[in-house]
Amino acid sequence: MTNAINFYYPIGTLGKAWGAAERAAWLAQQTIQRSYLFDVVTPLTALLLDRDSPLADVAELVEYGVLDYQAQGFAQYPLFAVRSRLWQAERPTVLVTGGVHGYETSGVQGALQFIAQHFSHYSAHVNLLVLPCISPWGYETVNRWNPNAIDPNRSFTSGSASAEAAAASALVKAQAGKVLVHIDLHETTDTDNSEFGPAKAARDGVAFDYHDIPDGFYLVGDSEKPEPEFQRALIAAVSQVTHIAAADVQGRLIGAPLEQLGVINYAKKALGLCGGMTDAVYVTTTEVYPDSPNASPAQCNQAQVVTVCAAIDFAMR
Repeated sequence: MTNAINFYYPIGTLGKAWGAAERAAWLAQQTIQRSYLFDVVTPLTALLLDRDSPLADVAELVEYGVLDYQAQGFAQYPLFAVRSRLWQAERPTVLVTGGVHGYETSGVQGALQFIAQHFSHYSAHVNLLVLPCISPWGYETVNRWNPNAIDPNRSFTSGSASAEAAAASALVKAQAGKVLVHIDLHETTDTDNSEFGPAKAARDGVAFDYHDIPDGFYLVGDSEKPEPEFQRALIAAVSQVTHIAAADVQGRLIGAPLEQLGVINYAKKALGLCGGMTDAVYVTTTEVYPDSPNASPAQCNQAQVVTVCAAIDFAMR
């Protein structure tokens, strides 16, 4: 059974991949809808640069680059990560990434919440590196892509065309060493079918591969190292916070066969996904469903936090 459909998108010609004119037309429609400075940078600096903050002695704020989109009519975006101040080479390293797709709000807010509430506790046991918002332009414009109509989460490859992916990869390579756990925080939203999926199909000149959006939380493991017990432990923890997505009538989630309740697997390195940027033993990508009538924004953020905590707890056993 195929889910490919010709779905109207207002930019481009059906069956023809975008050129420079179509990309420019798409970019001209993008507007700032929220503030990276207010929502992300200000909370980080308050947590980490105030000497009275309980995090000041255990965490440091690292500026690892600047995205310059002034030529496209936008701004410069400083990129920040939070790193264990007392880094110890003999300890396991945990990497947390959020906001690879900037529009996926709970990935960013969940990472910030983890830093505020749990960084101090876990930094006593592991090295922590948290990149809460890899794609700040995408965060501000509520977008999956960057201004060049490139998906950062298909761009974690050598010679990446995404400045967001390249900067994050360079930081992790330079700072993190050998990573034991990598949790990449994402959402699956209704706009994946109403906007971002059709836009991608139009950009690439292909039919839109439609799949129902799962109602609930699920995980995407790595098909090269699925670690089913690890994934199962995370699903069990999150099920205490929000509901787990059920498979569709074909036993799939977004077109991928169900490996176990709430878990599918992708070939992360081959697809250029953020979850494939290291050789971590324990890897997963969260997928929260913020459009569910049965999940609040607070639950979505908490699901992200619970996943990170459960992942570290599992790896430390």
